[in-house]
Amino acid sequence: MVDNAASIVAVLLVSVASLAVGAFGLRLSRTMSDFYVASRGVSPVLNASAISGEYLSAASFLGVAGLVLARGVDMLWLPVGWTAGYLLLLAFVAAPLRRSGAYTLPDFAQLRLESVLARRLSSLLVVAIGLLYLIPQFQGAGLTLRTLTGAPSWVGQFAVAIVVCLNVLPGGMRSVTLVQAFHYWLKLLALLTPLFFVLGAAGARSGNPDVGAVDVAAWVEPLQGEHALYLTYSLVLATFLGTMGLPHVVVRFYTNRDGRASRRTTLAVLVLLSGFYLLPVLYGVLGRLYAPDLVAAGRADSVVLELPSRLFDGPLAEGLTALLAAGAFAAFLSTSTGLVVSVAGVLSQDLVRTGTGHRQGIRAFRLSTVIAVTVSVALTVASAGVPVAHAVELTFAVAASTFCPMLVLGIWWRGLTAPGAIAGLVVGGGLSMGAVVSTTFGIATHGWVGVVLTQPAAVSVPLAFVTMVLASLATRSRTPEHVGQTMVRLHAPEHLSLNRGSFHPERASRSTARRARPTARRS
Repeated sequence: MVDNAASIVAVLLVSVASLAVGAFGLRLSRTMSDFYVASRGVSPVLNASAISGEYLSAASFLGVAGLVLARGVDMLWLPVGWTAGYLLLLAFVAAPLRRSGAYTLPDFAQLRLESVLARRLSSLLVVAIGLLYLIPQFQGAGLTLRTLTGAPSWVGQFAVAIVVCLNVLPGGMRSVTLVQAFHYWLKLLALLTPLFFVLGAAGARSGNPDVGAVDVAAWVEPLQGEHALYLTYSLVLATFLGTMGLPHVVVRFYTNRDGRASRRTTLAVLVLLSGFYLLPVLYGVLGRLYAPDLVAAGRADSVVLELPSRLFDGPLAEGLTALLAAGAFAAFLSTSTGLVVSVAGVLSQDLVRTGTGHRQGIRAFRLSTVIAVTVSVALTVASAGVPVAHAVELTFAVAASTFCPMLVLGIWWRGLTAPGAIAGLVVGGGLSMGAVVSTTFGIATHGWVGVVLTQPAAVSVPLAFVTMVLASLATRSRTPEHVGQTMVRLHAPEHLSLNRGSFHPERASRSTARRARPTARRS
């Protein structure tokens, strides 16, 4: 292992730079709209960079390479699915969601379903998904600091928690947007630069293809092992459909100016993600040759950080490791800040806020931020050592089983009713959350039950869709009263003068949340 002083300095510099960029965003944050959706004025290029920076989490920066190293070609579905999910988001959700005028997924649920119960259930799911996604971010931070310094994992977890709070508390979404855009380009540079050196040195050195705990045939041949076909299809379904149900991803599309800008943003995100995801796969393959012992040692997730020290010595190894450490820390920070903003936005609107004024709203948002970070760190400490990327897979399965059916059916089928949506959310959310709890906290199960709990999406997603459709058909009399206006709002271009109904989440409060359909000015 190389001397890690340079890596520690790099982590500190990333933290300071992130705070400096966020402080600049603070100068631009003045209203509640700034805090929640950056006043809906973010350009497509800046927003695409911010979305990519937020989306490329610890699972992308460290976990993909670790899973490719440990489990081989079957894990290539992860980067493919995480990228392709944005294609489905572009086709079915991006523009209508922006036209809805909502700030959060609970806002959308109340607009479309005209149900307070649907809003409250959506709020609980947003908080649950956000907290589940935060756990692997803090896990990755602890892993990185432990790999670099030998310090206990909790040191890295608390370090990320503190920096995230300092980024989010002052300026909300306005500050976070600038920080996340900066983080994307830093992460791309951090992976790309060492890779040039590693590839150059790889040709001159012989590797060791014996990975010990991993069978060679299983590594190079797809669909090997028991229940491999089910596990693969379930992973594909979760990653393809889970993207559109992730609250921290969805909330970023509310920051665009209009539906057209949302589509342009999504196209740019596809380009940025496609270029990035080539890199961790290469690190996993190279780790298979030069760091196979990490699999048997249970440290496959650290392959990106340790690979330079396997091929180089001295200042070059220290510099490359420091750059990777900076990128890894940026990954934890950018995704964590986005998740905290999405969770804090829901908490402050539906659970914490006690007044309708500007100051009360900002105070509730900041208190919710502290609550979200504190609970996430506590859950991280309590959870079992689940691999980072697999923890994210399970979160995608929950999102695909809950918000994906609600969004797709709510946007494209006027027959969706509040009882139907609630029934689907309960069924899909219950099954997928049961799998998360079982896996995260190490509850052992065997046979097909254990297989489904490992990858629940192939069961939970179809059941959620079917439940929503059948329950809605059985409750046709409960069709939302203003569904016609809502569908116009979702699908008609903004420049057309049409009756889109009245909905404006800036005026939402605990008192208006009790009403089935808030009254506000036309947006």
